[in-house]
Amino acid sequence: MFELPLFPLNTVLFPGMPIQLHIFEERYKEMVDYCLNSGQPFGVVLNRNGKEANNHLAEPHYIGCSARILDVERLEEGKMNLVALGQQRFRIISLNYEKPYLTGMVESFPLDQSDQQSLEAAGMRLVPWINRYMRLLNQVANVNLDPKQLPEDWLVLAYLAAVLLQVPSVEKQQLLATECAIDMLADMNLIYRREVALLKSMITAGAPQENSFISLN
Repeated sequence: MFELPLFPLNTVLFPGMPIQLHIFEERYKEMVDYCLNSGQPFGVVLNRNGKEANNHLAEPHYIGCSARILDVERLEEGKMNLVALGQQRFRIISLNYEKPYLTGMVESFPLDQSDQQSLEAAGMRLVPWINRYMRLLNQVANVNLDPKQLPEDWLVLAYLAAVLLQVPSVEKQQLLATECAIDMLADMNLIYRREVALLKSMITAGAPQENSFISLN
C-alpha cells in the first residue's frame, strides 16, 4: 500500500496507453511539480460526478491507473501541457483531502492473466470485431485507423481496444475494473458487436461525417 496523488477526470486511463493533459489550476501545477521532483507517478481516476470537481466534491471511482509523466511543455503563468503514460491499475483504500490536490492510499490491482491459452483464444475472437469497428469508424468519423497495426500481445490489445471504443467513460470504467483479462476481452467482444451494429445503422441512415466523433482518451 502506498500514497498516490490523484487526478479526478472525466476520462479513463488504461495501462500502456498515453494521455495528454493541459494543467492550469494551481493545485494541479503543484501536483505535477511534486511528481516531477520526486519521480513518482500520479493516479488518473474517473470522477463519479462526470467532470473534474474541487477536492471536497471529488467522488472518484475506486479503480484507477497510475500515470508516469513523459514530457512537459511549460507555458505562460505556470500552465503546462503534459504527456503521460498509463502504468498499472490500482485500488483506492482511503482518500485524503488535506492537501490542495486529492491523494489516496492505494494498492496495486493487477489484471489476472493466469490462463494464457484462454486469453489468447478470447483475443482472437475479439480481433475481427475490432477490425470491423475500425473500418466503420473510418467511414463515420472520417479518420484513418489502420486495422493492420493492432498489437500481437493480447493484454496490450485489450487495453488498446478499450481506448478505441467510442462509449461513455463509465462503461470504460467497468472494463478497467474487471478483475480477469479473459472477462475483460469477453465483455469487450459484446460491446464491439453492439457498436458495430450501431455504426452500420448510422451509415445506413446517412450519418454526418464528423472529425470530432473519435476521441482516443
